[in-house]
Amino acid sequence: MLVETLEASAFGTNCHVLAPGPGQECVVVDPGVGVVDRLAEVLARHRLRPAAVLLTHGHLDHTWSVTPVCGAHGVAATVHADDAHLLRDPLAGLDASLRSALRAATGAQPWREPEDVVLVGDGARLQVAGLSVRVAHAPGHTEGSVLFTVERPGEADLLLSGDVLFAGSIGRTDLPGGDSRAMLRSLLTRVLPLEDATEVLPGHGPATTIGRERASNPYLVQLAGLRGR
Repeated sequence: MLVETLEASAFGTNCHVLAPGPGQECVVVDPGVGVVDRLAEVLARHRLRPAAVLLTHGHLDHTWSVTPVCGAHGVAATVHADDAHLLRDPLAGLDASLRSALRAATGAQPWREPEDVVLVGDGARLQVAGLSVRVAHAPGHTEGSVLFTVERPGEADLLLSGDVLFAGSIGRTDLPGGDSRAMLRSLLTRVLPLEDATEVLPGHGPATTIGRERASNPYLVQLAGLRGR
């Protein structure tokens, strides 16, 4: 499988591009601030054709470029139904400090909602760009945060964890729509049961594995201990 990760020009957000191989269709995950030109270079270099844009959640640092990317390739933006409102009113998911930071990073450019939005729910299975993707609702960071698991026959699954799970940490829960109890439930019921070999591409920071996080991520270590009692 071909996997490329671009770091957005603001907030350190990861934009992931996945395809079965060069010269094929691909999916774009979480196109953030300032990724449009570099994304175009990646697509041209590997001769890729976007078939969909997948959004792990609706925060603007993960969705800022969704409309130009979708419009340029005539594809839909896929998001959980509980975060669809953030594509209509993206500032609803930010506090005052993040709104100021976003204005500074983007020059206060106007927001446009994608024309074509596909809503998904927990347990959905997507067949897109030759990839089989499972959707797991994992609220806590936002109401509609999801985990996308890409099945790779003969290899470990690939988890697109958004801002639910990072290498060594987890997503914040203090923004509008965040819920610390929901986050703990998501980690307990959605993340901990995954296979150790599962490779994780988070929304920020370096890639990791579930096994590594289970052994060293303080949040997962604590939850695993509580579950084992």
